[in-house]
Amino acid sequence: MWHFVLLIACAVAIYLSCEWFVNAVEWLGHRLNVGKMAVGTVLAAFGTALPESVVTLVAVTTGDGEAGKDIGVGAAMGGPLALATVAYAVTGVALLWTRRSRDRARLAAAVPGGSATGADGRGEARGPGAAASEVLTDPAEAARLAKDQRWFLAVFVFKVGLGLVAFAFKPWLGVVFFAVYAVYFWREMSGGDEDGGAGAEIDLEPLKLQPRREVPAGWAVAVQTLATLTVIFFASQLFVHQLDAIGPMIGLPAAVTALLLSPVATELPEIMNAVIWVRQGKTSLALANISGAMMIQATVPSGLGLLFTPWKFDHALIWSGAMTMVAIAYLLATLRAHKLTPVRLAWTGAFYLVFAAGLVVIL
Repeated sequence: MWHFVLLIACAVAIYLSCEWFVNAVEWLGHRLNVGKMAVGTVLAAFGTALPESVVTLVAVTTGDGEAGKDIGVGAAMGGPLALATVAYAVTGVALLWTRRSRDRARLAAAVPGGSATGADGRGEARGPGAAASEVLTDPAEAARLAKDQRWFLAVFVFKVGLGLVAFAFKPWLGVVFFAVYAVYFWREMSGGDEDGGAGAEIDLEPLKLQPRREVPAGWAVAVQTLATLTVIFFASQLFVHQLDAIGPMIGLPAAVTALLLSPVATELPEIMNAVIWVRQGKTSLALANISGAMMIQATVPSGLGLLFTPWKFDHALIWSGAMTMVAIAYLLATLRAHKLTPVRLAWTGAFYLVFAAGLVVIL
């Protein structure tokens, strides 16, 4: 019983901490004068993914023999899959919910006054169903998101390929993954012109630590950022531990819990960030946060895995890699056709269900 109570308490703590974190990281991006999208792709993504990378480092360097190394490699593969499927799907569902609620409210406001003017202001009230078919990105945003996904896919295919072969200098290729992320980091932090110029304005709410100040002090932004990251880190780890304990209690094999549920749990902060930004109407930041976190998960944990483990994949890990690539191919095709809608985004969750079904057969 206590495991379930702690699980819920950790989820609530993560959500509330993420609300304070996204508030702080927006101000951090403003003070650093970086491009608007870099707030999501780099600052928020790096902050929430750093604790997971530390856990991977500990697992592959000081873990209990081969089991510890397997945990590290599993995390390096499970994280990208959870982001490419579950995180995008939850974001799509959140968009459907918020936009349908918005359209219903506007429709209800139009009817009592006898006006036919709806959400689009063109004399026609949009029904709740319009939210499902509303394209999420303009061509420029779609191109930027597609570029991130192509970067990820190229790195991911390379790292899966390395898991299928063995040769003497393979461990040293881990350094290449760190270099790739360094290039990506530099590109995002210096690419302000692509999203409206460095320091492009975000609709900033007052810093929660200093709600009465129009412009918060730098120390307050730093304290709120670091404090919320600390809470997110420990709450996420406790959440995963409770999930590991609950799995056997409800009859799930340990391998299924480790490969199917734990990756979703470890990516919970990124998912929460996306939901919060969707609720605030900042869809581009929500999508950027996920794509940026995917780049970190494709490089940093993989580099650590290559340096400290044999990096050899079994059938379950190969299956995980295959479904991740299929999910990204689907997303790229949707972006290329400029048809990324909340419903199509939510459908990425189906790939995780396919993965789950295949995993049961494999195990």
